[in-house]
Amino acid sequence: MTMRAAVLAVLVSALLTGCRRQEPRAPESGAGSVPGQQQASAPTPAAPPGAVLFISADTRGYLGPCGCSENMRGGIGRAAFQVQQARQGGQPVLYIDGGNSLFGETHLKADQVPQEERKAKALADAFRTMGIAARATGELDDTRGADFRKGLGLPEIPSGGVKVLDAGTRKVGVVAAASGEALVKASQQAREQGADFVVGLLDQPLEAAQAAAALPGLAANLVVATHSASEFSAEENRLVRSDVPVVAVQSKGRSLLRVDLTYAPAKGPFTPQRSQGDVEREVTALEQRIALLDKEIALPGIDPKLKALKQGKRDELAARKQGLLTAPPAPAADVNGFALRFLPLESNLPSAPDTQALVKAYDADVGQLNLAWAKAHGQDCPLPEKGQAGFVGSAVCADCHPDATGVWERTKHHHAWETLEEVGKQHHLNCVGCHVTGWQKPGGVCRLDKVAGREDVGCESCHGPGSKHVDAPSPATIVGKPGEAVCVTCHNTENSPHFDFATYLPRILGPGHGGTGKSGQAGEPPAK
Repeated sequence: MTMRAAVLAVLVSALLTGCRRQEPRAPESGAGSVPGQQQASAPTPAAPPGAVLFISADTRGYLGPCGCSENMRGGIGRAAFQVQQARQGGQPVLYIDGGNSLFGETHLKADQVPQEERKAKALADAFRTMGIAARATGELDDTRGADFRKGLGLPEIPSGGVKVLDAGTRKVGVVAAASGEALVKASQQAREQGADFVVGLLDQPLEAAQAAAALPGLAANLVVATHSASEFSAEENRLVRSDVPVVAVQSKGRSLLRVDLTYAPAKGPFTPQRSQGDVEREVTALEQRIALLDKEIALPGIDPKLKALKQGKRDELAARKQGLLTAPPAPAADVNGFALRFLPLESNLPSAPDTQALVKAYDADVGQLNLAWAKAHGQDCPLPEKGQAGFVGSAVCADCHPDATGVWERTKHHHAWETLEEVGKQHHLNCVGCHVTGWQKPGGVCRLDKVAGREDVGCESCHGPGSKHVDAPSPATIVGKPGEAVCVTCHNTENSPHFDFATYLPRILGPGHGGTGKSGQAGEPPAK
């Protein structure tokens, strides 16, 4: 190639390059900038017209999970974080509570009152950090009377009442009722007051809510069953798809219901968006994988390295699921729609700092309140009835059963009290009963200030009170081989969801204690 040809080739290449579309480049820090002048940033895409509703119900006095097992759902701090994050998205956000949230029982013993009232106040304060817009009430809110409940200063809707809330260019009506007939009447009133979308909060279990949703004249778009039939009857989120969808949120603050409203240019009826099928299927598949990992992680004796790997994978799947659940649905063109999604409050989710600070303050206060009450008003347990055995303590058992005691000392039952002390909950009435021996039983422990010598899940927790056995050592004077029914009083659905008697039992057995093999191999799942 001649020199002239080479020069022409360079010129042609430069011209062609100049004709190509150049992709914009973000300016490097300090490059080409003028001091004191801000660089223009790309505009944030506007949120589509609509609003987000968060609904809780049937919290039953839970600020958070007990923490007995790993990867437990729930926590008012995690719920608050979800609401606060959504408020950064540019759409109106309304938080609504369906009631039955302040207490877990309709009647309290005298020693429970200081703790449960303090907890209800902490929940009310947490609701305020979430910007609560409205709440219904149920029988589990009136455990300490209507005056106590009203004194918390929350924005209540009386039974049969209506509250209409601004939600951008639309209005959301929230109605509370204790019967289907009252729900129909209140929903019609909400429409008359200008509500475009109506949420019905029914103080009944899911089955009754389904019947109410089918009543003629109902003007609600959604019915929420806010009171589960019993303590353990709302272990899962439930959605019944019908002309008027019916939902029951997992109890004890373990999930939130998220309702995404999308607005068309013109007002009109809202229709459920059913285009989320692919997302729902993927979420279901992820939840099945997470549940399997939870069970594997909870296996007693699992290798720590394998456990860490499985936990990492579980957190990854949970994060993926959370992303799917919180992504706003694609709005349907020219349709006012709503999409329903449950948000399980998984253990890997963050907590809102301001709300979590309220929980920590409660934890610090309630132990002192309970201990002070026990010292001032506590009464010892009644003595066993004539002819019945009483508790003697594990130290007495060790005199005649050194081998069995050696096995027990290597289990986590032996450290049950210590696990409470580590988290400062040794004076919490919700916890102590499964971490001492003979709690609230004749001849046992009935006062928080008199636990000494009965700490831990001792011999008599499983084999029964031992005074008669001490006086007359014989298999007939003790429970020789306790069955599963004894274990599940503490290893229940809530505290130990993956408990399996056949799998866990070998972890507390060893030579001299119903088992064989090397004495140092006894172990067991975390104490409950």
